[in-house]
Amino acid sequence: MRHDGSIAHMVRRNGSNPFDQPLWRDVLRDLMGHVPAATAAIGLGLAGYGESRTVTAQQQEAVRHAVGCRIELMNDVAMACAGAFAGQPGVLLLSGTGSMAWATDGAGRQCRVGGWGSLFGDEGSAFWIGRAALAVMTELLDGRRTADAGFLASCADAMGLPRQPEACGAALLEWYGTLDHERSAVAALARSVSDLAERGCPTAARLMTEAAGHLIAHIEAARRKFPDVALPWSYAGGTLRSSFLRGAIAARCGAPAPPRLPPIGGGVLTAARLAGWAPDANWINQLARTLDAAGLGS
Repeated sequence: MRHDGSIAHMVRRNGSNPFDQPLWRDVLRDLMGHVPAATAAIGLGLAGYGESRTVTAQQQEAVRHAVGCRIELMNDVAMACAGAFAGQPGVLLLSGTGSMAWATDGAGRQCRVGGWGSLFGDEGSAFWIGRAALAVMTELLDGRRTADAGFLASCADAMGLPRQPEACGAALLEWYGTLDHERSAVAALARSVSDLAERGCPTAARLMTEAAGHLIAHIEAARRKFPDVALPWSYAGGTLRSSFLRGAIAARCGAPAPPRLPPIGGGVLTAARLAGWAPDANWINQLARTLDAAGLGS
């Protein structure tokens, strides 16, 4: 970014999540190789950073000697929080394939809630919703559940599967057996569940309401960690594009604050401050417009 909030250089690369991208080191090193020589500072948000000492050390090693400027590494959700509140107090709720909340008191203290991954948690995430929907489908196919019979046809339609139970079951197993990336494919089903909930499907509404309950627990736990500070909440991640889900959370936690900057903006803002720019509100607003025009908005 330039001083005027415009983009000087932009490169797009694949994800670098060390938990599901085997070539994540190559992605990071390649990305660092495209950093312009005139760069004053970098704010880099990395999935998993600070969560595992081993992974964090590997991430630091991957970028340590790649650039000559000042660089601050942070968790990608911390970066999203920095963008959403521009350094002010708040709780950033993220729900995408996984789920996590990150809170800051605006004075340097931070905390994390959730983010344990699909084996231990990720409650309320897109993966959690998709897996719950698949569980209902398989119970209906087996005859273990009868109360939600209409949900089977709705999900089958959304997934492009036949409605007839026997054919649907065979097609569902075929779908599962040919997946290249299970978590992403299952998480993608959350959008269909949200659409069904918004169209009045009671089963889908129940699943989305249960997901909201888990995400509400994330916000409330984060707020309890900083009881002396009023913490508004904001959001990031594809799951929270669902108006049904946001509405269910808002009923308990209050209306969300619109993110001031998208997640990548938190990295840019961190770099600007690291470079000594002291960005003000006008600069932050200009940055938001720039990122949105570049297709990098939330």
